[in-house]
Amino acid sequence: MQDKINRLQEQKNKALLGGGADRIKKQHGKGKLTARERVELLMDRGSFEEIGMLKEHRCFDFGMENQQFPGDGVITGYGTIDGRLVYVFAQDFTVFGGALSETHAEKICRIMDLAIENGAPVIGLNDSGGARIQEGVNSLGGYADIFYRNTKASGVIPQLSAIMGPCAGGAVYSPAITDFIIMVEQTSYMFVTGPNVVKTVTNEEVSSEDLGGASTHSTKSGVTHLTAANDLECILKLKKLFSYIPQNCNEKAKDIPYVTNHEYRDELTSIIPENSMHPYDMKEVINGIIDQDSFLEIHESYAENIVVGFARLAGKSIGIVANQPYALAGVLDVESSKKGARFVRFCDCFNIPLLVLVDVPGFLPGTDQEWNAIITNGAKLLYAFSDATVPRITVITRKAYGGAYDVMNSKHIGADMNYAWPTAEIAVMGAKGASEIIFKNEIVKSENPAQKLLEKENEYQEKFANPFRAAARGFIDEVILPRETRRKLIKAFSTLEKKKVLMPNRKHGNIPM
Repeated sequence: MQDKINRLQEQKNKALLGGGADRIKKQHGKGKLTARERVELLMDRGSFEEIGMLKEHRCFDFGMENQQFPGDGVITGYGTIDGRLVYVFAQDFTVFGGALSETHAEKICRIMDLAIENGAPVIGLNDSGGARIQEGVNSLGGYADIFYRNTKASGVIPQLSAIMGPCAGGAVYSPAITDFIIMVEQTSYMFVTGPNVVKTVTNEEVSSEDLGGASTHSTKSGVTHLTAANDLECILKLKKLFSYIPQNCNEKAKDIPYVTNHEYRDELTSIIPENSMHPYDMKEVINGIIDQDSFLEIHESYAENIVVGFARLAGKSIGIVANQPYALAGVLDVESSKKGARFVRFCDCFNIPLLVLVDVPGFLPGTDQEWNAIITNGAKLLYAFSDATVPRITVITRKAYGGAYDVMNSKHIGADMNYAWPTAEIAVMGAKGASEIIFKNEIVKSENPAQKLLEKENEYQEKFANPFRAAARGFIDEVILPRETRRKLIKAFSTLEKKKVLMPNRKHGNIPM
């Protein structure tokens, strides 16, 4: 018996060593942690239970039969984060560069199947050189098996991806289907075709970092939702993100203890400038409403004219979508519409109530926007809000012009409660543009056209640059003082906690893609 126990321990020790001490040293030399170190940091101490530790590949071509590593380059298992069950896989770059084989894929698929069956989130720590070329189509089939499960799990359980090294070729599509991606700066990259292929095909010379690094994907493509300076920060951000989301689509995010106080926030009164043409930072409004230091912004450096993220309100998790007057005056464009729509869809999948803060002068005009399908992309945000059944509350802080008023969670598309500050302006367009159209003949015939235009602007402003007409029609439920916004929202969300919506009997809607 002791011989068998010793043999088992030898196999386990070999698995724990991954690709060996030299390769571990190289991994550390790149400023990267090993797969096991990452899992240890992610999970509650002592909670991780490994599955498939001794699994080996089945390839006997190109001398692969002489290269066996227990675990085959990926660590899989389950455990807890803050006491909550979660399934995890972590690719081990020290074993064949983390390359995916048939058995490597089987281990990941096994974890994903268990996560779906048990209604728990799955987290993937990606660090792989791609498909294991010695296995040919078996490796490619393994990727497809993973993609299929990503799709089946979508909207059922949360799926989080951390890119902590290379992720190229077909490998990128699994993280792309998941709910959130975090990339580590300088040590990770994602692209379908690498710099060498790009140079051959297009004659462009570009580095891996510029082509698909964390900075590129967080500012230009929007592929990644969060970035981290190093592996440790990446793990900490994963855990923070995890704290805002529930276990699955049938549960709600865990509340944290909170004792309600008077809840007035006087600092909100002085944020909106007297001149409606002057910008302000909507994040000041957000921080003035939510629980202190609870805002986790998503896509912070991408499409900055809209702000999305998670926060807590009286200890409860909420999603926030807000126009940002500091960037492009807060207009909606192609990228901000996609960003907002994707976030709304996630929150609706997982029962996270939505707070929408509105200061939007309309959609961005121009040939670039029209040729890049602002019609279809703007409709994505409209569709996402209209289709959402979670509690939805809107606060109009200043401008709500044109079709953008409708799109930003208006009463007409199913919002549960719609508030406006006294500074709100709800109209088809701004006073100047509207006056130039409505009073065109009168202005042209005037002895002083400039003075007449100013008069008409003031007239239009008096009639429409306020929330009272909309409130009179019932499109605004209440005009509230800025200082009482937090208190109103806490009460309103509390009344909506058991909201139920009967949806049409259909397979699924057809969101404009």
